[in-house]
Amino acid sequence: MSASQRIKYRWMGVSLGLSIVLLVLKFTAYFLTYSTAILSDAVESIVNVIASGFAFYSIYLAGQPRDQNHPYGHGKIEFLSSGFEGAMILSAGLVILWQSILSFFEPKELANLDVGFGLIGLTALANAFVGWMLIRTGRQTDSSALMADGRHLLTDTASSLAVMLGVALVVLTDMQWIDAAISLILSFAIIYSGFQLARQSVARLMDETDGPTLDRVVTLLNVHKDQNWIDVHNLRVQKYGADLHIDCHLTLPHYWTLNQVHDEVHHFEDTLKDGFQVEVEIFVHTDPCQKECCHYCRVADCPVRMAAFVQDIDWNADNLPLNQKHFVSIEAISH
Repeated sequence: MSASQRIKYRWMGVSLGLSIVLLVLKFTAYFLTYSTAILSDAVESIVNVIASGFAFYSIYLAGQPRDQNHPYGHGKIEFLSSGFEGAMILSAGLVILWQSILSFFEPKELANLDVGFGLIGLTALANAFVGWMLIRTGRQTDSSALMADGRHLLTDTASSLAVMLGVALVVLTDMQWIDAAISLILSFAIIYSGFQLARQSVARLMDETDGPTLDRVVTLLNVHKDQNWIDVHNLRVQKYGADLHIDCHLTLPHYWTLNQVHDEVHHFEDTLKDGFQVEVEIFVHTDPCQKECCHYCRVADCPVRMAAFVQDIDWNADNLPLNQKHFVSIEAISH
C-alpha cells in the first residue's frame, strides 16, 4: 500500500469511528429532548455510518493493483462510493421531511433542551474538524471518496448548527413549532446536498470532462512545450479514482527514425507524469507532419521545410480535445 493510500485509509477509518460515536450521542440527545430537529440530525448520522463504511471499503478496493479483469484498476469504485453516499443523504432527507411534516400534526413535549444543545454542539465541532481534514486530505490525494465524505460531514455540521439555533429559539420563545420548522428546512437542504453529490458521481462514472484536470494537462503542455512537438490533438483525460489515463495524438517530424519517435514520446509522457503526484497512464498516437504544418512548426534545422514559420497555434482546453489535425488553416495563421 502506497503512502497516499495509507493516508486515505487512516482518515477514512477516523471518519467511520467518529460517525459511530456521534450517532450514539445524537440519539442520546433525541431521547433526552424528543426534539424533531435533533432526530433529523440523528437520522442523518445513520447515513454517515453506512456511507463511511462503504467509503472505507472503496478506498481499500481502489488501492488494489490492476489485474486481468480490471485493466484500468479499481479506482472508479470511489465515484460509486460518493454516488452511494449521495443517494443515502437523499434518502435521509426524504425521511426527515416526512418526520417534519408529522411533527406539525403530532407535536411532542420537549425537555432537557440544554443538555441536547450541548451534545449537538459537541458533535458539530467534531464533524467540522474531521470534515475539513477529509476534504484537505482528499484534495492532496485526489480522492473522490474522501472529499465526498468530508463534504457530507460539513453538511452535517451545518445541520447541527441549524438544530442548535432552533433549540435556542424554542428555549427563548417557548414556541415549539419552531423545532418542526427547522427540521423541515433542514430536510430540503439535505435533499439538495444528496442530489448534488449523486449527480457529480454519475458524471464521473460517465467520464464527463473534468475541467480542472484537463486545464492542468493543457498548462503542463504549454509550459513545457518542446520545439519538436509540432501539434497535439484528440487529447482525452479520464479519471479512475485518483489515477489518470491520458491519451492524445502527437505530431512529430515525418523523417525521424523509429528510435527518435520512441524517445520523444517518452519525453512527452514524462513531462505529463512529472506534473501529477498520482499514477498517470499515457497512450500517445504519433502522426507524421505534413507540409501544412510548416507555418507553425518550430523544429530547428528542418531539412524538408517548405514554408517559413509564422506563429504558434494556441493550445487550450477547447481545441486540444478536438479529433482533427491542425486546428486552423494556413490562411488563418498567415493573417
